[in-house]
Amino acid sequence: MRAIVNGKTYNTETATRICDVPSRVQDRGNFSWHDTDLYRTKRGAFFVAGRGNAASMWGESDGSGGRWGGSGVRPVSEQEARDYMEAAGCDEADFTAVGLPLDEA
Repeated sequence: MRAIVNGKTYNTETATRICDVPSRVQDRGNFSWHDTDLYRTKRGAFFVAGRGNAASMWGESDGSGGRWGGSGVRPVSEQEARDYMEAAGCDEADFTAVGLPLDEA
């Protein structure tokens, strides 16, 4: 999947896949279901790419107050990338590998 967002290209085929972004539901028939992955570009930008149902992060307006499923690419901040990695259960080595070292509490 490839997209241009704010004058920058994001491409799942050339970026490094980091992890799956967990969906709260596993049933594909559930309105909140999504299939999303976190990526890092060669230049270090993070983004998510995926698809999902109407109530997921990929849901789109139908223009008349309703929603339907959709897909796409969205840039995310380093903090959002950290949050997704924590939710996915990534370990310290995973964070370090993508340039997001952890601090000891």
